[in-house]
Amino acid sequence: MKPNFSLRLRIFNLNCWGIPYLSKHRADRMRRLGDFLNQESFDLALLEEVWSEQDFQYLRQKLSPTYPAAHHFRSGIIGSGLCVFSKHPIQELTQHVYTLNGYPYMIHHGDWFSGKAVGLLVLHLSGMVLNAYVTHLHAEYNRQKDIYLAHRVAQAWELAQFIHHTSKKADVVLLCGDLNMHPEDLGCCLLKEWTGLRDAYLETRDFKGSEEGNTMVPKNCYVSQQELKPFPFGVRIDYMLYKAVSGFYISCKSLETTTGNDPYSGTPLSDHEALMATLFVRHSPPQQSPHSTHRPAERSPLMSVLKEAWTELGLGMAQARWWAAFASYVIGLGLLLLALLCVLAAGGGAREAAILLWTPSVGLVLWAGRTRPRVSLDVSQAHSPSPGCCS
Repeated sequence: MKPNFSLRLRIFNLNCWGIPYLSKHRADRMRRLGDFLNQESFDLALLEEVWSEQDFQYLRQKLSPTYPAAHHFRSGIIGSGLCVFSKHPIQELTQHVYTLNGYPYMIHHGDWFSGKAVGLLVLHLSGMVLNAYVTHLHAEYNRQKDIYLAHRVAQAWELAQFIHHTSKKADVVLLCGDLNMHPEDLGCCLLKEWTGLRDAYLETRDFKGSEEGNTMVPKNCYVSQQELKPFPFGVRIDYMLYKAVSGFYISCKSLETTTGNDPYSGTPLSDHEALMATLFVRHSPPQQSPHSTHRPAERSPLMSVLKEAWTELGLGMAQARWWAAFASYVIGLGLLLLALLCVLAAGGGAREAAILLWTPSVGLVLWAGRTRPRVSLDVSQAHSPSPGCCS
């Protein structure tokens, strides 16, 4: 590698809010997104919530002159919603579907049906190997009573492990996506501490955009004002994280977010704000590598986060076991009542009225017995953590 090696990368990330039949002005927003990406000509565009195959094919055709390489990561019943568009040839592609992802009976949330995942694409750029990851974790829905907290922590752990085990030959690692976590949340800290990934918003030399880098802001007309009421300036749940290894150094020269409007037409591209970063990668002699050595004391924040995550997952497991036992009792009671009704029905006559009264109750009992399926969490201890910094 030449000592004066330097490479500029322009990266775009957006949660597109492309739910068929539900998302407002979806077709128009996809059209304007394609126009914007063609005009800006990023090196990489990583998108979430492109749920429609038709939308992906439309973008693929429209963007093909500027981004000849594209891929749609498919999983679950309705797909992961993840897709990528690259100006450079993609050498490898793979994905990992998270093993824990909500409850199937929560149909109105829909996360279980989407097959949330992380997608990986490998690029070779001027002799440098770039591993770019795009992901979308389970939504929060209710911060005060978050029944999916253990799910997101488990997903953050799986994501960290996937990055750790697939990036051993990479020179630069880039992660973009909607993590559905605030910067100080447990899962976010766990991810950054374990992988050593750095936050572009905290590292950039030049930031332009919404206050505090927030990616869901009240100014956006598609955002629920009621949900953002506790956060008058919005929330930051979409991220660009990166790190360099093996003699390289990466820095974020500039980071920009939209501020509730399309940069050109004035109407939003999504209910999320887009992230646009300019990254610089250069050669770094081994003795100047910022992650070359780590003292044991530096691992204490990582151990603290791991212990907290283990405790949270333990609470999730305990709750899952309680609901599994409760469901078993309720179903058993429902079956007993059903058998009793069968006996009463066999008697006929005046007991028909009792059957009509009891049957709805049995239906409700049986439905209640299905409300909490058993949850299984498998968090294995890895052998060699990679210390980082969680801010």
